[in-house]
Amino acid sequence: MVGVISRPDIHEKLRILSADAQYDLACACGSCDEEHRRRSSEGKWIYPVTLPNGGRSTLFKTLVSNVCTNDCKYCPLREQEDIRRCSLRPEETAKIFMDYINRREVFGLFLSSGVCGSADATMDRLNTTARLLRTKHKYRGYIHLKVIPGASEAAIEEAISLSSAVSLNIETPGAKRLAKLSQKKDYIRDIIEPIKLISRLTAKGTRYSQVKQTTQFIVGAAGETDTEIVKYMGGLYDRLKMHRVYFSAYQSGLGDKSIAGEQAQVKAGEVLMREHRLYQVDFLLRKYGFSESEIEFSEDGNLSLSSDPKEVWAQRHPEMFPVNVNKASRTELLRVPGLGPVIVARILEARKSVCIRSYEDLRVMGARLGKASKRLVFWG
Repeated sequence: MVGVISRPDIHEKLRILSADAQYDLACACGSCDEEHRRRSSEGKWIYPVTLPNGGRSTLFKTLVSNVCTNDCKYCPLREQEDIRRCSLRPEETAKIFMDYINRREVFGLFLSSGVCGSADATMDRLNTTARLLRTKHKYRGYIHLKVIPGASEAAIEEAISLSSAVSLNIETPGAKRLAKLSQKKDYIRDIIEPIKLISRLTAKGTRYSQVKQTTQFIVGAAGETDTEIVKYMGGLYDRLKMHRVYFSAYQSGLGDKSIAGEQAQVKAGEVLMREHRLYQVDFLLRKYGFSESEIEFSEDGNLSLSSDPKEVWAQRHPEMFPVNVNKASRTELLRVPGLGPVIVARILEARKSVCIRSYEDLRVMGARLGKASKRLVFWG
């Protein structure tokens, strides 16, 4: 029996749907405290985002419905669960969001939903809300729409036309892994083909090239290894030009009992550290010039939980060190543990006019030299 709230008012529905939206992290979650979601003073979940000018603001996020016909074993909103179900009408969602915008409490909107009826019926709710904001309310700011697995090409293109960003969660690295979590979704038809369509529609030089595409892996629910996830990450970035890949550690106890059995030996801290390591790999691929094939794994196919992936790579490639601070290329400097893109940019700029003579010179630039010091030289 599914629990249903009898005629809840708009504020009660928002409270329920905003809380349930926390399970989908594809809009903003990351490897540092500044990127983690948090509750507002009203108890709503808000999500940090980095603005084009480098500043930070927050997204307002809600579901339009927590009714769902899907059977995803990791999800506490799946059809089989007895929870309080409700939905917001597009007009209600638009009005609520514009109230937040007019009070300048948020930067933009992330809108998602359970699968209410069919994929296209759900997309119609999402798209109608965005259309109201763009036309009736003349809102020109940031809108991130979730694309529902199995949605038609027409519904997907309409979502893209109304959005600043769209996302469709890849969930697992491959069809065999997804089959452990859902009997209703077809991995290729409902997930991979729509992701490829979004990539084509938003490719450089196209009408919607300004729209960003993101996706998310559920980490630890399907028994996958980090090797599998990173291999898919490489393809998403290299072939499909994905803007960003996110990770959500499976939250033990929220899913089906069959997952709980498989995860019995996995400590909560370990799966969270695993998520953190995957975010670090993501940074290596996007910001440090690493390729998927260069990421080092343990014998079990997973990333080290005790050392970050850049440090592991450095330990396995001693022939690459030491690196000469005054002569090395940007790529070589970025391979040094402890040096990030900002510090490397400062080093390269400083080298144009002076010779960097000591670790103190690097400290003045803001470098943290605990890991870097034993792998750097200044002469020779």
